[in-house]
Amino acid sequence: MSAPTPKPRAPTPYTGVDHLEVMREAVNYNRYLLDLVQRHAAGATHVMDFGAGSGTFAAPCAVLGYDVTAVEPDAALRASLSAMGIRAVADAAALPDGTFDYAYSLNVLEHIAGDVEALRTVRAKLAPGARLLVYVPAFPLLHTSMDDRVGHLRRYTRATLRNSVAAAGFEIEQIRYADSLGFFATLLFKLIDNGSGDVNRPLLRLYDAVAFPVSRILDSLTHRWFGKNVLLVGRNPGRSTA
Repeated sequence: MSAPTPKPRAPTPYTGVDHLEVMREAVNYNRYLLDLVQRHAAGATHVMDFGAGSGTFAAPCAVLGYDVTAVEPDAALRASLSAMGIRAVADAAALPDGTFDYAYSLNVLEHIAGDVEALRTVRAKLAPGARLLVYVPAFPLLHTSMDDRVGHLRRYTRATLRNSVAAAGFEIEQIRYADSLGFFATLLFKLIDNGSGDVNRPLLRLYDAVAFPVSRILDSLTHRWFGKNVLLVGRNPGRSTA
């Protein structure tokens, strides 16, 4: 009798960690996001990085002097954050209420099924008057295989992001689209999408070096109508304790 054919091994679940590593190569993009975090911190000291990943922003914020607490559900990434000296927890619900001056969440909410409930949890941890910065992918039209691969459950519009953040109890200070050229670059990617969800590293570096700086300039003209991402700044209602 022939030996039974071994069953194929199930593929290892994709966690998005390799995508985080690829995105580290987008130097101008990451510098822009870090600048946004600093710009809207408004003198905050105790800061929450909601969905910190591998510490792309938590680490430089800590170096800049912020007292950063990283919220990251992935155990391996949490261990990496702790090794860098960054306080890391698996769930924001474990943190004390009303103790943070500022929270930011960069490309995270699109991964969470209950985004409003997650935002309510974040708001409970913020002091009255504390700010929230949110940056997420824009437009369902731009959904590609890369969104599927990294676990994006949705892409937002200005209206849908505003609704989610307002439903969580935040006041909206500003909301706009960002990366106007990225809108068209993603449309092009969608047209030639082979279904793998892979990021072309040379093209990513080229876009980041050449197109993204131009895109930031154009955003001043296009931010009301389109962009690859949506940027929102909100505030926890109440009198500031600063």
